[in-house]
Amino acid sequence: MSLKERINEEMKAAMRNGETAKRDAIRLLNAAIKQQEVDGRVTLGDADIVAVIEKMLKQRRDSISQYEAAGRQELADAEKFEVQVLSQYMPARMSAEAIAVAVQAAVVEMGASRASDMGKVMAVLKPQLAGKADMGEVSRQVKAALSGAGV
Repeated sequence: MSLKERINEEMKAAMRNGETAKRDAIRLLNAAIKQQEVDGRVTLGDADIVAVIEKMLKQRRDSISQYEAAGRQELADAEKFEVQVLSQYMPARMSAEAIAVAVQAAVVEMGASRASDMGKVMAVLKPQLAGKADMGEVSRQVKAALSGAGV
């Protein structure tokens, strides 16, 4: 079953079970997916849908911090619920050790030896790790690996 089919099935289940908040969160996801498909005139695959979900999660996390700073806990709680629903569709996260192994393999593959090679290494890692790892953590590990290699 594709990710898109799974999302649609879970929306139907939420509708049958009367879970309005979950249904609404999934509808927002479906709308974002359809918007991407219409804009690009393509049918999105699982990897593209994961990218849409990542973008939505980032937006929700930003909103949560802003709502909490403004003292609007009820809005922050609604966003937290949407994060919880959207996170169900993300692939399993890689451990820090697994990220380190991938970073070292990419550094060796690219023959990277200094900080200026970071872009090349990240270009190799991004398609491999998108959706599976926090790219901020990947970037930190690449920077650490290259600064250690360049000394």
